[in-house]
Amino acid sequence: RILKDIKSKGYRGSQYALYAYIREILKPIANDVSKNSPHAYMRYETKPAEQMQYDWSPYTVTIGENLVKINIHQTILGFSRYKFYDVSLNVSGSDVYTALEESFIFFGGVCERIQVDNATVFITNASKDNLIWNPRFLSLCGLYGIKPTRSMPSHPWSKGKVESPFSYLETHFISGNEFKSFEDLRERLKQFQDEHNLEIHGTTKQISKILFEKEEQSFLKPLPINPITGELKRYVGFKEEFRKANSECLVSYKGNKYSVPHYFASKEVWLRVLYGTTLQIYSSKNKLIATHTISLKKGEVLVNKEHFFGYRKESQFDSIAISISRLIKRFANYINIHKFIENIKVQKRISPAYHLYKIANLFEYYDEADCIMAMEEAISLNIYSFSFIKGTITHQTKPKNEQLNLFNIKLPQANIKRDLGDYKL
Repeated sequence: RILKDIKSKGYRGSQYALYAYIREILKPIANDVSKNSPHAYMRYETKPAEQMQYDWSPYTVTIGENLVKINIHQTILGFSRYKFYDVSLNVSGSDVYTALEESFIFFGGVCERIQVDNATVFITNASKDNLIWNPRFLSLCGLYGIKPTRSMPSHPWSKGKVESPFSYLETHFISGNEFKSFEDLRERLKQFQDEHNLEIHGTTKQISKILFEKEEQSFLKPLPINPITGELKRYVGFKEEFRKANSECLVSYKGNKYSVPHYFASKEVWLRVLYGTTLQIYSSKNKLIATHTISLKKGEVLVNKEHFFGYRKESQFDSIAISISRLIKRFANYINIHKFIENIKVQKRISPAYHLYKIANLFEYYDEADCIMAMEEAISLNIYSFSFIKGTITHQTKPKNEQLNLFNIKLPQANIKRDLGDYKL
């Protein structure tokens, strides 16, 4: 940061000349420090994809014209020092687990183990003799197949590396910076992250991004994928807040009301807060159905007009061709999709556009497997009305307990025996 600042003021020397000058100034201070520190430790390096470390640090920054408390999250790969940064207003379990999961997606995989501290979002009892992990954190680790390890309280060197991971962030990003908005802060943090990953690391003497791509990325464990949909399995173990949408398609949250698609009027949904700024609303089947920016005011009603498109007149519906194209594109691998569409056109020959449009819109909020189940039921009973499809998919398809039960995630089984000495701290 000093080098960048003085270069902007006309300095033309090298960084080595600057550092030599600074060392000379600091030499009297360094001589006062004992070389026989009682806190010496044995440093060790980790293999590619062996270890990743996570931590967060609170700061107060200027956003707009206000001083705002924020939390910077950092996940770093132990071998390449490739880093991921994120920011939130809060530091609840939801915020921490979201930052972790976003880092896994950023890296494109996970390491064998993750090193964390003793915060309650990770550990409910930090006793050396009676360590108890937070069950929600274990659920996250189980989903991604990561072994959790912790640093001893007040012993940062138990990580094997003490490199003050936030000091560079503080001097090169936090200090002296002001931000127009929270979105501006996040955008500039991501820019800083990308630039920092392209710099030569002081310990490895290599560029972190290049070292990651050449020697570590291919060894990461793959992310969990849903075999039916091909989509990434996301963790749902954060604190759920269940609500029931009212007949006006609105749910309440902290003194305000937020809209949901009209298909979910009078139905139960659950809420997820991201970074303290964004409200996500999910169906009982864990399908994201709405996203809103949280209002800091009270008594407001925040509405997305698209949530009410189903109420418009039939003359305003999409054409039959558009609705059919949407269904065929979504269910290209379903062998009976053409039969299902043709039967709707035959049975509902007076208003096929209405039923095809409404069904295509309804299916946007459900997983492919649930939609196929509803279509198979319609074919077997020869009933193709929108109301029947809606009733089948919303009432006969019960929420899967394993998706909502935080403690029902099965961990991988392996026939492994270890010496008890492996578990000594």
